[in-house]
Amino acid sequence: MDFKVLFTTFGMIFLAELGDKTQLATFAFASNSKSRLAVFLGSAGALVLTSLLAVLFGSVVSRLVPSNYIKIGAGALFVLLGLWMLLFPGGK
Repeated sequence: MDFKVLFTTFGMIFLAELGDKTQLATFAFASNSKSRLAVFLGSAGALVLTSLLAVLFGSVVSRLVPSNYIKIGAGALFVLLGLWMLLFPGGK
């Protein structure tokens, strides 16, 4: 096992997930539920499943597309989505 990759992935995902809408939704579910364990297990299971799908999809795409193109595409997508959110905030 590559511990550098493990700890880097953990750190980046942990920081990215802090304060995002998934964490806020989990917070809301926990505040309205008597079974916090069920909320935790449901939330953790969903994160594990989405992460599994990302790893599987990423491993398939990486066989077809060079990694530098994937990084450039991901960066461009983040920039485009950021611009979209600035130009079209979607508020009432």
